[in-house]
Amino acid sequence: MASGSDRNPIIIGGLPSQVPDFDPEETQEWLDSLDAAVDERGRERARYLMLRLIERAREKRVAVPEMRSTDYVNTIATKDEPFFPGDEEIERKVLNATRWNAAVMVSRAQRPGIGVGGHIATFASSASLYDVGFNHFFRGKDDGRGGDQIFFQGHASPGIYARAFLLDRLSEAQLDAFRQEKSKAPNGLSSYPHPRLMPDFWEFPTVSMGLGPLGAIYQARMNRYMEARGIADTSDSHVWAYLGDGEMDEPESLGQLSIAAREGLDNLTFVVNCNLQRLDGPVRGNGKVIQELESQFRGAGWNVIKLVWDRSWDPLLAQDRTGILVNKLNTTPDGQFQTYATETGAYIREHFFGDDPRLRDMVKDMSDQQILHLGRGGHDHKKVYAAYAAAKAHKGQPTVILAQTVKGWTLGPNFEGRNATHQMKKLTAEDLKRFRDRLHIPIADKDLEDGNPPYYHPGRDSEEIQYMHDRRKGLGGYVPTRVVRAKPLVLPEDKTYATAKKGSGQQSIATTMAFVRILKELMRDKEIGKRFVLIAPDEYRTFGMDAFFPSAKIYNPLGQQYESVDRDLLLAYKESPTGQMLHDGISEAGCTASLIAAGSAYATHGEPLIPVYVFYSMFGFQRTGDQFWQMADQLARGFVLGATAGRTTLTGEGLQHADGHSQLLASTNPGCVAYDPAFGFEIAHIVKDGLRRMYGENSEDVFYYLTVYNEPIQHPAEPADVDVEGILAGVHRYSQGEKGEIPAQIMASGVAVPWAVEAQRILADEWNVKADVWSATSWNELRREAVDVERYNLLHPEEEQRVPYVTRKLSGARGPFVAVSDWMRSVPDQIARWVPGAYQSLGADGFGFADTRGAARRFFHIDAQSIVLAVLTELAKEGKIDRSALKTAIDRYDLLDVTAADPGAAGGDA
Repeated sequence: MASGSDRNPIIIGGLPSQVPDFDPEETQEWLDSLDAAVDERGRERARYLMLRLIERAREKRVAVPEMRSTDYVNTIATKDEPFFPGDEEIERKVLNATRWNAAVMVSRAQRPGIGVGGHIATFASSASLYDVGFNHFFRGKDDGRGGDQIFFQGHASPGIYARAFLLDRLSEAQLDAFRQEKSKAPNGLSSYPHPRLMPDFWEFPTVSMGLGPLGAIYQARMNRYMEARGIADTSDSHVWAYLGDGEMDEPESLGQLSIAAREGLDNLTFVVNCNLQRLDGPVRGNGKVIQELESQFRGAGWNVIKLVWDRSWDPLLAQDRTGILVNKLNTTPDGQFQTYATETGAYIREHFFGDDPRLRDMVKDMSDQQILHLGRGGHDHKKVYAAYAAAKAHKGQPTVILAQTVKGWTLGPNFEGRNATHQMKKLTAEDLKRFRDRLHIPIADKDLEDGNPPYYHPGRDSEEIQYMHDRRKGLGGYVPTRVVRAKPLVLPEDKTYATAKKGSGQQSIATTMAFVRILKELMRDKEIGKRFVLIAPDEYRTFGMDAFFPSAKIYNPLGQQYESVDRDLLLAYKESPTGQMLHDGISEAGCTASLIAAGSAYATHGEPLIPVYVFYSMFGFQRTGDQFWQMADQLARGFVLGATAGRTTLTGEGLQHADGHSQLLASTNPGCVAYDPAFGFEIAHIVKDGLRRMYGENSEDVFYYLTVYNEPIQHPAEPADVDVEGILAGVHRYSQGEKGEIPAQIMASGVAVPWAVEAQRILADEWNVKADVWSATSWNELRREAVDVERYNLLHPEEEQRVPYVTRKLSGARGPFVAVSDWMRSVPDQIARWVPGAYQSLGADGFGFADTRGAARRFFHIDAQSIVLAVLTELAKEGKIDRSALKTAIDRYDLLDVTAADPGAAGGDA
């Protein structure tokens, strides 16, 4: 059996990088030989020779590393570092003040009676990484363009606030209102980057781990998309994503690296703060997370820059003629490096350098204090600057900078490198004094012993503050800043929706296709047509959207460099550098990231885009619900289409495809306006109003979710007296009962409305019941409005009490109410308390399964005959009919036998 070390190698391969060359002449001879082979015999011959050499090296047991990783040293050699253009002494003072205020802000937030928490260790480790960016790289928006897009690591927010305070962007009162958004309004600061809560400050929400890196990739891609299509000049925009090494374990963090490499997104840089710790302990105690990440990024096609050691290591590495030091760095696991971060110089001398005389000799002239201060690269401004400059200069690939730091750096021995440091928020008086001394902050002892520690500001006219302002002016303004410059769009005329309002005549189409027909007309509009961004996860054909291939085309920055197999067909697959359709492959997470980037372009770049994301409804709010929350936080807008909706309309696909609850999940998102329309004319009014609310005058920060189905039906023409207000509010009377004497009401949504109409006919013909059919276009919006009314009434008891819309709308309706949909009962039950009468709901509760539509609906008892039984049951409760009628109905319609149901139309139609 293999040993533990054999099964879990500390380092995977390694390319020589900074090991000194003790025989450069011999090295040059080998290089000259390779050059000659390339020049005289060509690259293929040279490649063959190299492979044979590697093969022979392995035969001779020469440890030739694999090509996935380099030695555990800096990628950029000291001799290759560019000139540092900043004033390092001033920048150190700025950073010290920022560090102090960030820690004090969190500590003060823990004062008695408040105790709202906060995190200081993450920023402490990454402060230099941010500071170099702020001083030398991050572009602002003062030129009227989008500047850089910066995804700040969520737990580092105190440091961003602290820097803004020094620049007079935030006040001391605001710092003291950290995490007290309501109780200290309007001064409250959000806990993390939340644009919805601070819409003039933050741009991108990132604290839901893994969504920052995913969002950054697709933001960089959206920048290229907008430029390719002539919508915005994004050529100077660079996307920076600040991430944690523990965060990279999230599947979303690494899952879409390939698309960034495939599309050559050299406008994207990941900065992974490798402080070697996650929330509870080391990221890879027995391994080396930087080496692991290097292999993953390099394998995915990224340019990798490792920033491991600061300048104090340069003399030692220059002495390493045999590679013994590099080998020691390569083979020391992260858990041990974390121990070194908490120990003395003497301990490091003994345990790191002490096991080999050559290593001991390297540090014989160094004091224990000097050894203790052998630092990590992520804290060295010059090294960070060199890495950033190299990333910006690199072309053809995205870049990741793997920067090693110490979690809790400068916070003192009780914080630095400790496993519990992430949860530590309060500094004692002694902690504060040590921290102050280390940062050279001019605050007296007594000010740290009495009450809350004070903030520190060197003065608005001080050299360091003026330096900060000058740097930001030179880079185009302050960041982070969110600016909305987009103008309202000129929206299409009513005639654009005319076809949908005419109905489908004798043709049967699904509501998915009804929406697609509306979309086709909208995309022809001269004003807004080009702004639509079509997004689907490899299902355009499923949703009947392949008709867009020839005209809109699929976006691919490389175009189509092959002959499509279906090139002779009318609806051939066509790719183009200026394509309008985003085809993100089988990745709902990637599609949703594209949706968010497009939906917030109105703020990011001042140019509105109208994303239309169509997907299997089961794979939307359930699979990527966290991203839809992120979308709401980012104030993104657009249309989200849950196609093939319902628990029984896609029954051939079975359990994991049967969505009976996404409307309920959508109801939990305050930024989501959700509808479940039944007919094309309803969709037309909903889409028209959605465009008005999201892109017209007085635009709102919402997005629309429409569930549409794949079951073909005949769509009626819009009634002459169409109730547009009711359609948009959530319910309108679609069919008034004409025959029968006993009144009743049926409420239905989406694909269930035709079942309700059939039940209406049966009730009239066979049971003397006169039932009205109501189309509930949005159970969610009805509930939302009713809750708002109740909240108002609760707080305004002396005012005239308001009545919810659904109550007012149904107030004249007689008889009991039966609600039915292809959703679980919880969806229509949302409005039960406000319906003015007896109320019963039918729904598809439980797992879906594969069968015919008719059998599935009979099983769940939501088909027309089951609706009839439900209405009769409610009438029997009221004494309007005899209870014996219920058993008669069950027997007459074979309601206990799923095989007796009409199987209905075949499944799978778009």
